[in-house]
Amino acid sequence: MPLFFDKYFQCLRTGEFFMWDYCGHSLDIARLRGATYADVRAMHIRQRDLTTKNGKVGTLGQSETIGLGIRVVMNGAWGFASTDLLTRDGVAACAAQAVGIAKASALAKKENVKLAPEGSYVDSWQGPCEKDPFEIPVETQFALLLAVDNAMRKVKSVTLTETDMQFRKIDSWFASSEGSKIHQRRVISGCGIGATSFKADAIQKRSYPNSFGGQYALAGYELVESLNLLGNAPRIAEEVVALHSAAACPQKTGTLILGGSQLGLQIHESVGHPIELDRVLGQEANFAGTSFLTLDKLNNLKYGSSIVNVVADARIAHGPSLGTFAYDDEGVPAQCTDVIKDGEFRGYLSSRETARLVGLNRSGGTMRTESWNRLPMIRMTNVSLLPGEWNYDNLIADTDDGILMDTNRSWSIDDRRYQFQFSTEIAWEIKGGKIVRMLKNPSYSGITTEFWNSCDAICDAKNWTLWGTPNCGKGQPMQTMGTGHGASPARFRNIKFGAAFSNE
Repeated sequence: MPLFFDKYFQCLRTGEFFMWDYCGHSLDIARLRGATYADVRAMHIRQRDLTTKNGKVGTLGQSETIGLGIRVVMNGAWGFASTDLLTRDGVAACAAQAVGIAKASALAKKENVKLAPEGSYVDSWQGPCEKDPFEIPVETQFALLLAVDNAMRKVKSVTLTETDMQFRKIDSWFASSEGSKIHQRRVISGCGIGATSFKADAIQKRSYPNSFGGQYALAGYELVESLNLLGNAPRIAEEVVALHSAAACPQKTGTLILGGSQLGLQIHESVGHPIELDRVLGQEANFAGTSFLTLDKLNNLKYGSSIVNVVADARIAHGPSLGTFAYDDEGVPAQCTDVIKDGEFRGYLSSRETARLVGLNRSGGTMRTESWNRLPMIRMTNVSLLPGEWNYDNLIADTDDGILMDTNRSWSIDDRRYQFQFSTEIAWEIKGGKIVRMLKNPSYSGITTEFWNSCDAICDAKNWTLWGTPNCGKGQPMQTMGTGHGASPARFRNIKFGAAFSNE
């Protein structure tokens, strides 16, 4: 590679290759062509993905992408264009294209775009990261994954072993015609392991620390080190084998305790998606449907019991999860919004445009984009159930007859986010305040508001974990975004549950 290009890419990696010049130039072109509002976001995204399967390297993927996207309002309509040609001519042409698209869109508009007011900000922010995962040799990371894989395979009757690590480093530069200039850097790390056992026509799986990729956070390689994958590998393998001999989850209506990771998934599907205001307004329905939370329900719906309190909180004070940032992709500062307060429905996830449409004074700061070549849209931040007052051991002791379920296996929910059925990898039966036996193929179902109104106990902050979900899909073309969901184990009464599978 010529020395010039070598220095070019070095500059890109440090975020110092005239990114602000390109942002400013694109805004100037948009204004000269008549845009009444414009914002631009340049992004540099670096990725590393590693997997193993049955003691062999499965995947090693590394990539980088860098580019710029600009939104404009012209004649009361939106236009968007993006480019990876980062020259002054390239970004000028991109801005001109965005204005042209806005002019064309204006021909079919129903009403003019109006944005809720917001201040201008000049700031730079970096999320927490003690050990840059991209500075850790790939060989070191694979050595850990292969050791974990080997530890699981030592357990007899384990059929399939899988491990993975994923890392992202995202630099973004945001500027707007209102005067904002914001740089943010977020490092995201995640890892997980899984063991699968086939027996006759039955399949069982156990995952750690969570299913579908494990645990993710706004953190560096220290997250991987903190999870003790190697120490938990034998337990996961032994549990998956033991599940074949376990009794099937009984089918009845009774008391259900959900572990924190499963409750995080429950929050995501039955609270997070229905509070997205673009779904409520019918502006978006791809991949997750619409919402039962119509505008008349705001401040008029008993969403849950009086102990249920849910917030959407993007602030670092809430925790370093995938929905944590300093500013969203409209340049709105991170906020905490009450979604459910003492059981009552209190708030939506909003943007500057949707906030204005429903009479809110300000955006909730939830506009986010997957990459420089995608429009920002309303996305979950950290939608979390706040801790209660129960000690976990006391909660079990207080439960005379119930089922404890944890670690999601599958989910199904209707396109209004109202009726659902979820299954988990494992369950335990509780009798007389004690966990007495393992159960397999557990499943539970319900109606969203009935389910949350049945909650009568939530564990305290000592049992609370902020789970990172890296794979939330939305939009067309689909954007995959990370979200966070804080939860501690909680108890629900009069829930229908049973065995999800009957092939064993």
